[in-house]
Formats: sequence, structure tokens, C-alpha cells
Amino acid sequence: MDQSKIGKFIAECRKNNKLTQEQLAEKLGVTSKSISRWENGKTMPDLSLMRPLCDILDITINELISGERIDKKEYQKKSEENIINTINYSNKKTKFFKIFLGCLITIILILVLMFVIDVRRMNKNEEVVFSTWGFKYLPVINLNDEEVEIAVKNFLVDKGDKESKKYEDSKTFVSMRVFLLEEIEKDKKYNLYAWVLEGKYYLEDDEIKQDSGYSIPHKFVVEKIDGVFKVTDYKIPRDGSYYVKDIKDIFPRNVEKSILGVHNDGTVKRLEIDIDEQTKLYFHK
Repeated sequence: MDQSKIGKFIAECRKNNKLTQEQLAEKLGVTSKSISRWENGKTMPDLSLMRPLCDILDITINELISGERIDKKEYQKKSEENIINTINYSNKKTKFFKIFLGCLITIILILVLMFVIDVRRMNKNEEVVFSTWGFKYLPVINLNDEEVEIAVKNFLVDKGDKESKKYEDSKTFVSMRVFLLEEIEKDKKYNLYAWVLEGKYYLEDDEIKQDSGYSIPHKFVVEKIDGVFKVTDYKIPRDGSYYVKDIKDIFPRNVEKSILGVHNDGTVKRLEIDIDEQTKLYFHK
């Protein structure tokens, strides 16, 4: 069906019957805006309105669908054409509706999936990914993680300061990159895997010098005792031919990969810079 042609035909018939859009609309019980949209070819009259419209305009439904007056000789032929065109038009509308419905369902499913992902992240105390719901969720800071790392650093510094040293005024400094923090027992026990850079430094002739130091991966066991996190055990790989084997035995697979890349990904260099800043601050340099 040619909606534009049908619209012009409705307008022509309305004018021939000396009716305004408002008068025709009142007779059909619709708004004048609806009549305007029909005549502009934007929409078609509802099926329930076609018979009353044709009676008012003194035309047949066949002529309405054709968008023109039909000669009696051509009536049967035109009727068949209109039936075919109506079926095609209906099929096109059905196909369009199916496509529209499919797209709508897809969009809804995507939004639901996004919402579920964000809810799960919030339940895990993690930031939302999509923020599509008009708010930005910020997770509560897990102070346990911070306290565990502080406990490890304090342990290393205390251990270093208590060990024998060549210079009485030497001070231990520690920097580390945490690869993984595993919660073994809820809020009570953790495994912390990290690369540790430790160095003892002293001041001589107004110049910062290094006494000793090491750079090696660690596995720490940290437990909460009397409300305070403390390192209760730690392991490091042995030197020489045992190193690679101990790395595999002590550390999880994903941590092992990170350990083997520290000299290439800038980890050690960043830790050295951190130690350098700590020593300058401590010795006021």
C-alpha cells in the first residue's frame, strides 16, 4: 500500500465532501491531528475506522486502499491487487515488529547482565564496572589489607635493625611489591606474597652509604593476635640450583610468573627509587 497516495486521496475526498479536518475528526471520534497524519501519509486509519471513514467520504474500502477511484471494470482486478498489497504490508509490519521486539529484548538482557555484574561486584566490596544506574559505588576500604602490609613491613624493619650490622648508626629500609594477598581465615589469617627489597644505610661524611641489603621474593603468614596483625612465619627461596624449584614450591602459579618478570617490568627499579626516597627523608638529604 502507498500511504502517501492514500493520504492524498483521503484529503481529496474530504474536500469534495466539503468537510474540514476538524469536522471529519468529530464524525469519526478522533482528533484533527490524526486526520492530518493520515493525509500526510504518516499513518493509516485504524481498521475499525475504515468502514465509517469510507461511508462518510462515499468511497469503498477497495478505493481507500487503492488511493483512487476505481472503474467498475477494473474493480475485481484492483480488489485482488489490494488484497495482495495488504498482505505484503501486514507482513512487513510483522517483520518490523519482530525485529524491533528482538532488539528491545536484547537491550533489556544486556542491561540486566550489566546490573547483575555490578551487584556482584558490590557484594564483593568492589567498584562497579558500568555505573549505568545513576550512582557511583565506592567500596569500603578494606583496612585489613593495609594493616597486613604494614605488619609485614614493620616485621622486616625490626628484624633488619636487630641483626648484626657493621655500622652502629645504620638503619633498615624496606620496600615491597605485593603480588597476592590470600585470606586463609576470615579477618584472622593471611598469606602475603611479595617481592622485597631491603637495605641498611648509614651516614658517613655527610653522605648516605649502604651497609647491606637483599632483593628476593617472600611468602609471609600473617595472623591477627590479640587484635593486632603479626607475621608468624615466612619463607624465601634458597640460592643456587634450588632457587627455581623453591619458587615453584612456595608460590602460586600466577605469582610465580610475576616473580620471574620483576627484573624486566621495572619492579626492582621502582623499589630502589622508593628506598632512595626513604633514606633521603630519614637522613634529611
